[in-house]
Amino acid sequence: MQLRKATAASAAVLALALTATACGSDKEDGGSGDGKKITIGIKIDQPGIGLKTPDGKYTGFDVDVATYVAKELGYKAEDIVFKETKSADRETAIERGDVKFIAASYSINDERLQKVDFAGPYLLAHQDILVRADDDSIKSPADLNNKKLCSVAGSTSAKNVKDKLAPKAQLQTYGGYSECLTGLENKAIDALTTDDSILAGYASQQNFQGKFKLAGFKMTNENYGIGLKKGDADLKKKVDAALTKMVSDGSWDKAVKDNFGPANYKNEPAPKIGNIVK
Repeated sequence: MQLRKATAASAAVLALALTATACGSDKEDGGSGDGKKITIGIKIDQPGIGLKTPDGKYTGFDVDVATYVAKELGYKAEDIVFKETKSADRETAIERGDVKFIAASYSINDERLQKVDFAGPYLLAHQDILVRADDDSIKSPADLNNKKLCSVAGSTSAKNVKDKLAPKAQLQTYGGYSECLTGLENKAIDALTTDDSILAGYASQQNFQGKFKLAGFKMTNENYGIGLKKGDADLKKKVDAALTKMVSDGSWDKAVKDNFGPANYKNEPAPKIGNIVK
């Protein structure tokens, strides 16, 4: 009698375990749209690019692109899990499988292509500078000589200016872009440099609108791509198709206007898939 009871109890536990496994809706699938999740790496601290707002929402151009691509892969909006992916962690996150793909101001370059694959590009950005709206003293990169140029800790943008374009620029290191903007507004610094898309996103914030302007120097070409696991040709093909559709149906233009419009960002036309501008 005791043996029969134990056997019945074991069977019940096994049945429950099998049921839980079959109904595991938190696992990723191949895009069947049946309620399973897809985890996407983004930035959460870059207004206009990827930002997590105080109420828990995600906004920005990269977020719009990622959401569009996920839907084309068969996922509903509620099935998307956004995961913060810092610049230094992007390749590792893809290699470990922490995310399905990454859309996080992720420039395609030869070094990164050794570790991951890219779909796209979906945006051609350029290194630029942001100055006060009433400052007409900086008309070329050379004019940054003897100017106070903001450098965010860990950024290579300001170093690029100092090494190649304006060796006498006075680098001022700040903890983040928001601090640089405050310093620019208060005239503690003269210019802030990084990708023009990122600068446009910050300048588009309501509290900064009309206070700053992009110089339009186009000092480098930054081809933003969607990072994928190395060798996943099938996913790359699907993401490229989604990006192509986003451009053709007008969603790409709308996302640019929605996220960068207030800064009068003069964006490049949508790049053709596979066209890496050197």
